[in-house]
Amino acid sequence: MASETKTPRTRNTAGRGKASAQADAPLTRPSDIAAIVEARHGDPFAVLGLREADGGLVARAMLPDAEAVEVIDAADGSSVASLTRAHEAGFFEGRVEGRDRWFPYRLRVAWPGQQPMELEDPYRFPAVLGDQDIHYLSEGTHLETWKRLGAHPHQMEGVEGTAFSVWAPNASRVAVVGDFNNWDGRRHPMRLRHGPGVWEIFLPGVGEGARYKYEIKGPNGQHLPLKADPYAFYAEQPPAQASVVAGRPSSDWNDGDWMAGRADRQAIDAPISIYEVHLGSWQRVPDEDNRYLTYDELADRLVPYARDMGFTHIQLMPVSEYPFDGSWGYQPIGLFAPTSRYGDPDAFRRFVDRCHTEGLGLMIDWVPGHFPTDAHGLGEFDGTHLYEHADPRQGFHLDWNTLIYNYGRTEVQNFLLANALYWLEEFHIDGLRVDAVASMLYLDYSRPADQWVPNKFGGRENLEAIDFLKRMNSEVFGRHPGATTVAEESTAWPGVSRPVYTGGLGFGFKWNMGWMHDTLEYMSQDPIHRRYHHHEMTFGLLYAFSENFVLPLSHDEVVHGKGSMIGKMPGDEWQKFANLRAYYGFMWTHPGKKLLFMGGEFGQWGEWNHNQSLDWHLLDALPHRGMQQLVRDLNHLYRGTPALHVRDCESEGFEWIEGGDVENSVYAYVRKGRDGDPPVVVACSFTPVPRHGYRIGVPHGGAWREVLNTDRADYGGSGVGNPEPVTAEPTPWHGRDQSIGVTLPPLGTVVLMPA
Repeated sequence: MASETKTPRTRNTAGRGKASAQADAPLTRPSDIAAIVEARHGDPFAVLGLREADGGLVARAMLPDAEAVEVIDAADGSSVASLTRAHEAGFFEGRVEGRDRWFPYRLRVAWPGQQPMELEDPYRFPAVLGDQDIHYLSEGTHLETWKRLGAHPHQMEGVEGTAFSVWAPNASRVAVVGDFNNWDGRRHPMRLRHGPGVWEIFLPGVGEGARYKYEIKGPNGQHLPLKADPYAFYAEQPPAQASVVAGRPSSDWNDGDWMAGRADRQAIDAPISIYEVHLGSWQRVPDEDNRYLTYDELADRLVPYARDMGFTHIQLMPVSEYPFDGSWGYQPIGLFAPTSRYGDPDAFRRFVDRCHTEGLGLMIDWVPGHFPTDAHGLGEFDGTHLYEHADPRQGFHLDWNTLIYNYGRTEVQNFLLANALYWLEEFHIDGLRVDAVASMLYLDYSRPADQWVPNKFGGRENLEAIDFLKRMNSEVFGRHPGATTVAEESTAWPGVSRPVYTGGLGFGFKWNMGWMHDTLEYMSQDPIHRRYHHHEMTFGLLYAFSENFVLPLSHDEVVHGKGSMIGKMPGDEWQKFANLRAYYGFMWTHPGKKLLFMGGEFGQWGEWNHNQSLDWHLLDALPHRGMQQLVRDLNHLYRGTPALHVRDCESEGFEWIEGGDVENSVYAYVRKGRDGDPPVVVACSFTPVPRHGYRIGVPHGGAWREVLNTDRADYGGSGVGNPEPVTAEPTPWHGRDQSIGVTLPPLGTVVLMPA
């Protein structure tokens, strides 16, 4: 913690001759005493501690319940002043005789029924924040605010303690309260740094593990609910709400090789297959009261599982601390604190490190779009609409009953930008998936016509949010090369994943919500009716290369009555599994990166429930075990076949062979890589009828072998397919000189490559 030049210490410049004449004079103004004991003084450092008064030194301390207080010379332990109780609430004061200048001291305090103890006085220490910090905080351009604001274990003038700093510019008074002062706001009121409106104090003897909050009085002196620290690195496990003093995570990383090669692994031509996970319900420990797995247990179980399944990345639903389990983390309060549900921040760091050493990237959901109204959170933080818009037409989400950040306020942008960079720097996070981007971009998002405020040009675009997103992406890619960002954006906003310098928002990737909606609508139809919905599987190719897309089958598709992935499929049990296997075959061979929510890989029957584990026992049955093996094989095929990924975001990487066979519900296409990469031919049949000798035009002659068939018997299918290579014939078909006759399995996808 950098410290500015120390405030000059009080000196006796008037000599001691006047001291006796003034011995009976009041040492402290009654109004100051009243303000201190009533916890409303706005400048406690002007009163408490060792201060000049009437030409001498006066010591003052606010110590409720203390019986006696002495000032002790820190150098030799001698008592230099016995303080008297000037107010029954515990305000002590007294002259320090025989000293003409400030000196290091401690307080010796006698508490009822205890031996006297010596304490460091917080009001003898200089300012916490340095001049440079104050300058950048005042500008709102301090992009490493987490290194200064919040609670930092720190040594000051050789004394161990914790430096506390909090932004509350409109507060009339702020104090830090916790176990260390019996949650008594009179004990430790803070110093205001007027430029940025930051309150600060160094509390000696307070260390890691201490619980705390801020006691804030608003601009009119109104007493607010105790507030959690917006910059806390750790918090109590909900439903408890206190922040917890914690140092920054350890720098003991073992992922140097991963970080050095990360940029290549996350480029648009890389294979990216993401396993989306809710840490609290992936697995639990049923014989221990159904408890969560810890971060360390997840490192030992989840990471090897995802690696074995062939995924390239794990994506976690929000891990920033949040109060309500039912929000799944999408209503966070502690943006800088990995949730304590699964362990402390360093345990989370070890989890990330394990991902990287096992060759997996880690993305997290990040929520800059809104925050909850819980009393201990950011809402009306200093008695004013500090983080949120004051006008509810701009500052309140009608859908979620949450508050919306004021992106037009520089300090709020700075807070969110610093948070994005914090996760990348302190925890080596590989990507931020930004939640609910559409709700940020549009001022009229999900609002009645009379419940939104147009921008300065009369439009519906949120210009401040657009500026924020562009700046966020520029900072992420500029400061952390190799990291990426992903937008959950459900509209046709142009250029979401195009660079800022070309007019785009600057994201690395965008979720393809339209593809997800259309294809699931098609798959939910009875096969006999699919001919009437044929275009829903082809429509996505009209815009597939307008963005760098991720194809998401996320948690949103398996909650709130939507059922599970297997439950969406029509037909009897055999057909449900066949449909889902064929659909996964279509998805993994379709242009775009892949994302699958946990449980979908083995066909969980039940809708996702955040309060319980996935139904792992289902893997005892072949259909579920076969589904899991198919997803594993699809991942490995996708990763190992350049034609299936290097041109995911380029139109040159895809070509229709047959996109119009409405009567048979068959689709066939070619995936192409760079020069020299073998092409891949894919054929999907979405009716429960085997089709023998189905002719497909192919890019060139020679033998073609089946490298994957979703109807394989060990996947739980019927085993219909092409066990032997199929030789192309000079029979023109589909506009090509060569063609092959293949067997298409019922409700199946086959993938062929040159033999």
